[in-house]
Amino acid sequence: MFRHQGKSRTLKHNLQIATVLSFVAGIVNVTGFLSIKQLTTNVTGHFALFIYDVANFDFWRGTIYFLYIFSFLFGSFLSSFLIEKFRANKKLNVFVLPTTIECLVLISIALSSNVMKLESFDTIACLLLFAMGLQNSYVTKISNAIVRTTHLTGLFTDLGIEISQLFFPKLHPNREKLKSNIQLRIYIILFFFAGGLVGGFLYSKMDFKLNTLIVGAAILLASLFYDDIRYHLIKARRKYTQKKTAKHKHAFRR
Repeated sequence: MFRHQGKSRTLKHNLQIATVLSFVAGIVNVTGFLSIKQLTTNVTGHFALFIYDVANFDFWRGTIYFLYIFSFLFGSFLSSFLIEKFRANKKLNVFVLPTTIECLVLISIALSSNVMKLESFDTIACLLLFAMGLQNSYVTKISNAIVRTTHLTGLFTDLGIEISQLFFPKLHPNREKLKSNIQLRIYIILFFFAGGLVGGFLYSKMDFKLNTLIVGAAILLASLFYDDIRYHLIKARRKYTQKKTAKHKHAFRR
């Protein structure tokens, strides 16, 4: 799901990455809100609060919302920068770097909460927004802007538009593509919701607290390993088949 890029990507690849990452985003969203009472997967609300404070000349108070916004922006920038920098290296899966950084951030927050009392909620919020900026950027790039997984406003807007287009087949004759897009957006919404439910259950009922973030990181790492292991198995199988075919041909000639 991470390896295929550009024209080689199919609906199946986008569905796989959308379900995994939206599920993780749902976990992070609920965990962040329950622990620090802040939204940590998008910046829409923070931008509104930032404007409100500036309009009331409460600049110092508005600074923290600016830092929230900047953290998400910096995560998005860093993710895209790393992808562009290492894109020329054909041996390297460029999406591993930002995904690994996201996992490290989530795990670091969780482990820190076990050894010390985290009193700087603003720092936690900035780190989680940075991680979600990373994720939103690399999933946007890998899917050619088809998949976004950290916030739902645009998804519901696109879903509403595309459902309405189903009623006008003459104006929108490409029904298969339209249905594929609708399916993709429904998957993202459902798995974001499922991630939120799982995150809430682990945080509150199982008393995982911020350790819930480790579950999200583990899912990300598993998806990366799955991708690479599957790739190497396919590669090894092809080499074995080619050697076997070449051996048969050589034996036949003799």
